[in-house]
Amino acid sequence: MARVTARRVSNAPVCLPADFYREEFLKHRQCLALQREYFSERAIIDADAALARVLGRIEQLCAQDDGEQLIGSLLRKFNAVTGLSGWSDPKQLH
Repeated sequence: MARVTARRVSNAPVCLPADFYREEFLKHRQCLALQREYFSERAIIDADAALARVLGRIEQLCAQDDGEQLIGSLLRKFNAVTGLSGWSDPKQLH
């Protein structure tokens, strides 16, 4: 007979898009690293620290009522710096 064990279920809201958003911010971090020579060291440090703060709070941000709008706004701001949306991956082209 199989033994059933009770597991504690968290009541915290789950943000299903959190993994997607995390990957998007990580892409911005990678893009920033690739452009390091074009920015001052201070700009790189500040941008990376901001990305780290967002990544560290992604679940909390998603759980907010306006979380998706807030994250979308943050992604647009990082895109203004990294230009990620203008990059294309040749492996993704058909």
